[in-house]
Amino acid sequence: MLSATLALLLQVGPNPGAAPATAVPPELDELRRRQRAEQSTGDNNGIAPATGRLQSCLARAEQDSTAARIESQSWFDSAIGLTRAQALQCRGYAEANLGQWADAARSFIAARDDNDAVDAKYRARLGAMAANALLTAGNFDSAISVLDQAKANAAEAEFTQLSAEIEIDRARALVSQNNPVAAAEALSEARTLAPRSARAWLLSATLSRRTEDLIAAQSQIEQAAALDPSNPEIGLEAGVIAVLSGNDEAARLSWQSIVALAPESSQAVTAKTYLRQLEEPAEKP
Repeated sequence: MLSATLALLLQVGPNPGAAPATAVPPELDELRRRQRAEQSTGDNNGIAPATGRLQSCLARAEQDSTAARIESQSWFDSAIGLTRAQALQCRGYAEANLGQWADAARSFIAARDDNDAVDAKYRARLGAMAANALLTAGNFDSAISVLDQAKANAAEAEFTQLSAEIEIDRARALVSQNNPVAAAEALSEARTLAPRSARAWLLSATLSRRTEDLIAAQSQIEQAAALDPSNPEIGLEAGVIAVLSGNDEAARLSWQSIVALAPESSQAVTAKTYLRQLEEPAEKP
């Protein structure tokens, strides 16, 4: 049975991707992930030509964001055509690394809207970047508006992968607006667009658990675990769902696996806390 302390901890439970106040915001990690994915292929994943200058500017933003911001502004002042948008993209990325989220959002939106050389696919990606910055700044209304336009751009470009990511971002914004029904619809669409997205299944499980639909949550977390069995966020959520479903032993095994496989992760710290609380005797009624 749940101890009183563990029951209190699990009323909300972990938020996949959330970070402590002193850590790098998850939206910045997401921006970095997407930027690196774009740079890893010769054609920038079909989004925009992967110029050496853009790549070097983004790399510099990782090392010296202030210098990269100055460099990108200088680049923009002399740029023409598509490279103007790329300079603004780099400026926004540097600003995000500096924690200047409102400025970053403005830079990404300016890049999206700069000129006709920015095609629908690139506009969709820039819009998604802007929305992540707005989410971090707590501007959820604007984030949803930007995401809705990005969704239309991605659909125009028939960019299914990004369409799924945008639906996930929309769900995050809608949850922040206390609109779980619309968030669930967005995540359902994300799963349809990208059925092998472990992140979509994980966030779906978390939302189902928070809305007390433990049957759906269990099915969704099992799918997430099948797709990404070593992900500690999935293991942590699986344990939460198990213990709330009355399966303490399954929860214990799930949390112990996180500690064993990812002992230095923030999820392992949380898992250890849950494991200690699981051993506490339940309070008598």
